Amino acid sequence: MTTATKALSTASAAAPPSRPRPSAAAPSLPSLTGLRWMAAVLVFGLHVHNFRYFGGTGARLMDWGFEAGASGVSFFFVLSGFVLMWSARPGDRAPRFWWRRVARVYPVHLVTVGIALVMMLTLPRQPRPTLLQGLADVFLVHSWWRPWWQTLDPVSWSLACEAFFYAAFPLLALLLRRLGGRGATALAALSLLTVLALAWTDSHQWWDQPISSFPAARLPEFVLGAATARLVLLGRWRGPGLEASLALAVIGYFLVPQVATDGYAATACTITGFALLIPAAAQADLRGLPSLWRRRWLVRLGELSFAFYMVHLLVLRTGTQLLGTRPRFDLVTGAASAAVAFAVSLGLSWLLYEGVERPARRLLLRYPAREKKAAA
Repeated sequence: MTTATKALSTASAAAPPSRPRPSAAAPSLPSLTGLRWMAAVLVFGLHVHNFRYFGGTGARLMDWGFEAGASGVSFFFVLSGFVLMWSARPGDRAPRFWWRRVARVYPVHLVTVGIALVMMLTLPRQPRPTLLQGLADVFLVHSWWRPWWQTLDPVSWSLACEAFFYAAFPLLALLLRRLGGRGATALAALSLLTVLALAWTDSHQWWDQPISSFPAARLPEFVLGAATARLVLLGRWRGPGLEASLALAVIGYFLVPQVATDGYAATACTITGFALLIPAAAQADLRGLPSLWRRRWLVRLGELSFAFYMVHLLVLRTGTQLLGTRPRFDLVTGAASAAVAFAVSLGLSWLLYEGVERPARRLLLRYPAREKKAAA
């Protein structure tokens, strides 16, 4: 927390902002796409850990490496706020923005819901949601009520949080565009403190139910990402470099098992590192500094990360039909089983990206683009 607060306060003391030209498109930031893949891998490792593919030494290694894998979702939330604010179009209207987000996430979501339905109808021992639960999942409102939060495709609870963020973003963007460096710094600091306060209350059981999947409780992470993006856009970000930020993020990640084993409280360990790492990677791209995350193959995997995230848990669930529940294999057998699950998930994510995500996005955005061109 101290490092992030210093970085945020230093950012507000910089020279007056030079606002980007309204017509200028924001430069691409490939390192953020590469980092997105690493967050997806953390979540995959967490679920392999939870399915107990390993026993003995392998189980201890998985505990060490992936017990904190849920923090990958927190990284997605911060990154989402940063990327949306970075790429926000001046003068963009809310309905147009919302339609672009629907075109981006909804096709893959519907396909994975369909896969989950087929699994439910054809495979034994699969959870069978009620009609209301299924509809809530389809329309991405299921995370608002705990009994519905993991129904068809369990990982879609985070997509329901994102849907809430998208709904709030036009107002947030309007606010941030009115703020200079000091105002954006204050909002980022307030968001960081809110995350820490919520983590403290969750660890002390102030809430009747866990808040880790409650969209309103995850909103401060998204706002933090958007506020740091605003500081970078204004040229006011003065955080540590990429190597130091990555070190802080890694330290926070491995601190999680020492502080909290599950739930929102774990976010307190990682939020500072994530809030520094994302703008540091963006700065590395803008300044042409070395960045591991900008490598072509990693960026390509980052493009597949959303589809990979949405399909991998369905693959692991299907695997229980062959491997059984909690098989606890030896190290070699467990690694081979996890590698097969990873390869199948990656192959399906490529099919989803190339066969669903990209063509559906082009199709859904074609008509609004023509309408806009005709109006112009």
